[in-house]
Amino acid sequence: MRQTPHKTLPQSLYLLCYTVGKGKFELGNLQGRGQLLRAGALTELTLAGLISAEGRKVVRCAGGAPDDPFAAKVLGDLPTEKPKGWLQFVHNKAHTAERPVRDQLAEAGAITVSREKRLGLPVDKVTVNDPGEVLALQERVRHAVLGAADPAAVAVDELTMAVFATEVEVTGVLSGKERREHKRTLKSFAERYDTLVPGLRKALRDSYLSSRAVGGGWGS
Repeated sequence: MRQTPHKTLPQSLYLLCYTVGKGKFELGNLQGRGQLLRAGALTELTLAGLISAEGRKVVRCAGGAPDDPFAAKVLGDLPTEKPKGWLQFVHNKAHTAERPVRDQLAEAGAITVSREKRLGLPVDKVTVNDPGEVLALQERVRHAVLGAADPAAVAVDELTMAVFATEVEVTGVLSGKERREHKRTLKSFAERYDTLVPGLRKALRDSYLSSRAVGGGWGS
């Protein structure tokens, strides 16, 4: 059996937004994806001990840089002395997050990027090369939520994807109806995530709502 290369959390979050049934990234799932990718990197950095989130504010810790170049770039944006709120580090450079993660996935053969014209203008078209991989990823997250799994027993990446997909309303993971029906489970997942990375979830939600209000979004 062919082994799927390990993906970073931002890479998995990127793919999570793909709608397999329609063979594309739907507009509604792109509006918060830049923030989603940065929040994914910030989660990995926190769990790796490279940044501290005490008091729901973030500061860079002394130590080395991560191997992943996207995470390293996100880390470079963070303060080294006085802790600051999460929101600016999720929101302000969200428009720069898409391309480096997309390029990583393209280089790994997970997606293909081509050019096409829409309304007479050239734009990038992104195609996922293995839709089954995306379906499996989405199903793992759905299974944890729909099965009302114990949050402490859910792998951190899957827990994070479930929480983040809820905050930015990724329709390929859970429908609005499913989010309402499983509100209690999602709340327990969010509470568990907040103990791991205090304050980041709220910043992601605030950033998403701000962008959605003005029709923001940087995906392709």
